[in-house]
Amino acid sequence: MAKRSAVLKVSGLRRAFGPVTIIDSFSLEVRAGEAIALTGRNGAGKSTLLRCLVGADRPDDGTVEVMGNPMSETSPQIRRDVATVIDDLDFFPDLSVVEHLDLLARAHGMTDPDALVDEVLEEVQLVPQSGQLPGTLSSGQRRRLALATAFVRPRKLLVLDEPEQRLDTEGVGWLAAKLKAERQQGLAIVFASHEPALVETVATRVVELGAPRG
Repeated sequence: MAKRSAVLKVSGLRRAFGPVTIIDSFSLEVRAGEAIALTGRNGAGKSTLLRCLVGADRPDDGTVEVMGNPMSETSPQIRRDVATVIDDLDFFPDLSVVEHLDLLARAHGMTDPDALVDEVLEEVQLVPQSGQLPGTLSSGQRRRLALATAFVRPRKLLVLDEPEQRLDTEGVGWLAAKLKAERQQGLAIVFASHEPALVETVATRVVELGAPRG
């Protein structure tokens, strides 16, 4: 079988805040169908690294490329190829759950957005809440909606920061099965997690980050 080309390539990444270096000389290559789990204690730099990977934070040194293109949040190619859920999202307050997802699917030019949104709503178990405003959802339901925003758009790389947060046991099981299926279909995934079951089910490789050093 031919070796799949790299979807994500990180070389010599460094990020420091004042005298404290959080990430130093970090390199990583992720190919289609691979899922990399970032583990380590709180403060080890997982969230900082993910923010650098998606362009939400700028590293002090090093490079990040997706499908051979330099990482830039404003790049149309990057927006086409990368889906992320790394922060609590600011949902459109006046749009219902279904309207929010429909807008995203159409903005990204997805084929048959109505059917796609219906399918994703079923997957994340938000069909009964589809007409509600995001502000009326429980914290777990808002997490499911955040994950749904990644599943209604195109993606070759999915980047998630502790996606299991605020999900119950059933929700974590659903998420693990969903991510495993996406990986098996060729999606590249990088995710930080404290949930062993999620890591075991989804990850093809585990990268443990150490504590920050001054």
